[in-house]
Amino acid sequence: MELISQHAKGIMEGCKDRARQAGLRFADETLEYIVTNRDLLELGPKVMIPTLYDYWVQDVEVLREQGRYELYPNNPYETVINTRPPISYYNDNNPDWLNVMIFYHVIGHIDFFQNNLFFRHTWEYDFTGRALADKRLFAKLRSEKGRWVDYVIEFARTLDNLVGYFDLLAAGEGTKPANPMSLLDYYFDVFLQRGPNPAVSRYSREIERYNQMIRDFPGDGETRFVKSVIEQYAELEALYARKLKEKETVGRTDPLRFLMAYSPFLHREENRWMLMILEVIRSTSLYFQPQIRTKILNEGWASYWHDTLFLGDDRIRGHEVDYAIVNAKVTSMPRVGLNPYALGMRLFQYLEEQADRGRTGLAYFQTTDRAARQRFDRATGQGRDYIFHIRQSHCDTMFVNSFIDQDFIDQHRLFVVGKRLNKERMTWQYYVKSRKAADYRQMVADSLYHPPRVEVSVAENGALVLDHLFEGKPLVRDFIGGVLLGLEFLWGGEVHLLTSVPIPIKAGRGDDDQGREETPKRTIEWKRFRYTMKNRTLSRTLAE
Repeated sequence: MELISQHAKGIMEGCKDRARQAGLRFADETLEYIVTNRDLLELGPKVMIPTLYDYWVQDVEVLREQGRYELYPNNPYETVINTRPPISYYNDNNPDWLNVMIFYHVIGHIDFFQNNLFFRHTWEYDFTGRALADKRLFAKLRSEKGRWVDYVIEFARTLDNLVGYFDLLAAGEGTKPANPMSLLDYYFDVFLQRGPNPAVSRYSREIERYNQMIRDFPGDGETRFVKSVIEQYAELEALYARKLKEKETVGRTDPLRFLMAYSPFLHREENRWMLMILEVIRSTSLYFQPQIRTKILNEGWASYWHDTLFLGDDRIRGHEVDYAIVNAKVTSMPRVGLNPYALGMRLFQYLEEQADRGRTGLAYFQTTDRAARQRFDRATGQGRDYIFHIRQSHCDTMFVNSFIDQDFIDQHRLFVVGKRLNKERMTWQYYVKSRKAADYRQMVADSLYHPPRVEVSVAENGALVLDHLFEGKPLVRDFIGGVLLGLEFLWGGEVHLLTSVPIPIKAGRGDDDQGREETPKRTIEWKRFRYTMKNRTLSRTLAE
C-alpha cells in the first residue's frame, strides 16, 4: 500500500475543482492510496480502517476471502472511508482514465459523508486516530488480562447492532446536552399518545389547530395554543411536572449502554477494565450506523455524480466504450434482485427530472388525468437543488418510502419477482408477481437494515430483562443462547428475554372448486415466550 503519485494527485485535484463547480461541498484534504487485491482482502474485515482494533474473527474472514479469491479472482475498483481526512483506496490494476472516473465516484461519497445529517455525529473527530488509540488500549489489556479481553469483546459484539443510534441523533450525545422537554412537546409526544390505542384523528386535529393558531397569531400563536390546552385538560400541568422529575433510565433501548451504566458485575473494582472495551465496541458501532442505513442513498449519489461529471470530462475521449462497459457492471438494473447503485442513481435522476418539471408540488399530485400528468411541465429548473436537499436530509428508509412511486416503476419497467416450485420438474420458477409501486417499495424496504428493537429493564429479583418489541420478524433462535450467555457474564446474574416465536399449526382439509380434496395447509401463530439464562443454562417457558 502506497500513496498515489504526484501526477495522479494533480489530476484528482482537478476533479475536485470540477466537482465544486457542480455544487458538491467537501473539505480540501483527502488521502489516496494505491493498493493490491491482497491489501483489500486484509483491510476488508476491518471495514477498511487499518488502525481498527485486532480481533480473531477478522483473521478468519481474511482466510475465507483469500480462499474465495483463489476460486473467483476479481479486481475491486475502489473504496472510501469516512475519516478526517477521507481515505480512499485504488486498485493497482486501474488505468488512469478509470481512476479519474472512480475519483468522481469517491468525491460523491465524501460530499455525502460530510453533508448528510445522519452522519453529523461523525463530523467532529478523526475516527482513524481514535481507532489507533483503541487498538493500543486493547493490546495493553491483552498483556494484562490475557484471553479474557477477547471473551469480553465477543460478548459485547453480539449486541453491537442494538446501539441507540437514533437516540444519539435526537439527544445530540457527545456534542451538547439536550434541552428539557417543553410542555408543548409533552402534550403532543406523550399526553395525546397515552393508552394502547391513541386516537390518531384527535392527534391530527390538534396538529391542525396548532398550525392554524400559528398562522392566525404570528407573534403569540404558540402561547395561545398552550393556554388553551391547559384550560381543556386540568391534569396536564401536574403530569408534565411529574414527567420532568422522573429520572430517565439510561440506555433503555441500548443494551451496551445499559450494562455500562447499571451492571453490578462491571462496576466491581476488579472488572472496571471491561467497561472500556464495551465503550469502544459501542462507539465503533455508532460510527458505522449511518453508513449501514444509507447504502442506497449513498451509492446512488456517488454513482449519479461519477456518471454526470465523467461524461462531461474531456478525459473520457477514447474510452467511451470502456466506460460504458464498466458503468454497466456497476449501475445496471437487475431484473431479479436489487442493486443499490442502480436504484439510487436512477431515483436521483428521476427526482431531478420531476423537480425540473415542477412535479414535486401539490398541483401535480392533485392532477388525476393520466394524459395531463404526462404533459405537466412547469419548467422550474430546480431539479439539482431538490436532489441536494434530499442528499442532506434523508436516509434509505425515508428515500425509498417517499420517492418510489408508480411513475418511477413504469418508467423503468420494474416489478417484484415471485418464486414457486414446479413439482413436476422439481425446479424453482421465477415469475412477475407484481408491477405495483407499493409492492416494489415493500420489497426494497424489506431488504434494508432494520435491527430488532429491544427494551432493557431490571426485574425485582435483580435479573436483567430484555423485551423484544415484536414487529413481524422473529429473532434468529440459533443466536439466542450465545447472546444471553454473554449477557449473563456481563450482568453478573440471570438474564431473561421476552420475544415472539412462530408456532406451526395445522388447518383442516377442504375441497376445491372441482370437488377434489385439498392438501392440508400449514400456518403459524405467534406466541410470546420467555428465554432464561441462569447458571449458563438456557430454558424456555410460555410467557404469562
